[in-house]
Amino acid sequence: MRILVLGGTVFLGRHVVEAALARGHDLTLFNRGQSAPGLFPGVEEVHGDRATDLGKLAGRSWDAVIDTSGYLPRVVRASARAMSGSTGHYTFISTVSVYRALREPGMDESAPLAALDDPTSEDVQANYGPLKALCEAEVEAALPGRSLILRPGLIVGPWDPSDRFSYWPWRLARGGDGLAPGRPGRQVQVIDARDLAAWNLDLVERGATGTFNATGPARVLTMEAMLRGCAEGTGSGARFVWAGDEFLIKRKVAPWMGLPLWLPETDVDSRGLLAVSVDRALAAGLRFRPLGETARDTLAWLRTRPQGHQWKAGISAQREAELLAELGSSPP
Repeated sequence: MRILVLGGTVFLGRHVVEAALARGHDLTLFNRGQSAPGLFPGVEEVHGDRATDLGKLAGRSWDAVIDTSGYLPRVVRASARAMSGSTGHYTFISTVSVYRALREPGMDESAPLAALDDPTSEDVQANYGPLKALCEAEVEAALPGRSLILRPGLIVGPWDPSDRFSYWPWRLARGGDGLAPGRPGRQVQVIDARDLAAWNLDLVERGATGTFNATGPARVLTMEAMLRGCAEGTGSGARFVWAGDEFLIKRKVAPWMGLPLWLPETDVDSRGLLAVSVDRALAAGLRFRPLGETARDTLAWLRTRPQGHQWKAGISAQREAELLAELGSSPP
């Protein structure tokens, strides 16, 4: 197949391109050329800003378009409309954050979507979910019956620039007593970017359309099982020292980014964020590699990063030691 990837050099897009090349597809990448230009020798790259330079793609056609880099409705509208006569299939990578309320576990794709309080806002950080919901609508309007909307949860694995999962393999590989957040049985969800990329291509190859929540695994994953998977995958003998929600909140540990995947259960607005239904995706063939494999490969990649990397998520070793001391434990 001839596939146009909007993006293609950062994290999920990178994995999509690698998987597509391994399957023998003919690719064109359209991006600004600011992140790893020339990453894929022999692959056509067209450099331009999708907000202003779509004319560089005029007069061409592809069997499918995969959009991994759309965040603003007006920008996605432009690309979807520009591609409507140039492709038979358009994938848009969205997010489970599009849902209006994430209070209840088990929400499926029919749940109501978030809306912008200010229709003129383009503040992605403040309105990530509502803006993505509007992007979905633009794609569906431009390519009715030809669009595939994927709503991932937390995407993890090698090349993740957010550090939101990577902290755990890195930390647990150090061994010793590790601070574990919240209730051990609290459900969490993640998806390896490589599994998402492979499944996306499966759907594209068979021309599947519609909307799918795309996170995992197939069975309920608890915080404790996630940490144990990371420990096993990295060969760690770390011992978990559990700190409850109240302890962490009182000490101003930041949920989600301070200790990744930790959300206090008193936060009713986020109870369903890590527990959405993926039944539809499973029925459509979504499959998952073992979490230990994801942790192992993530750690291997982390070890290639330059020394002194500034982590975007996780707490420092010093802060962890202080908290462990308060819990009556000792750091590694």
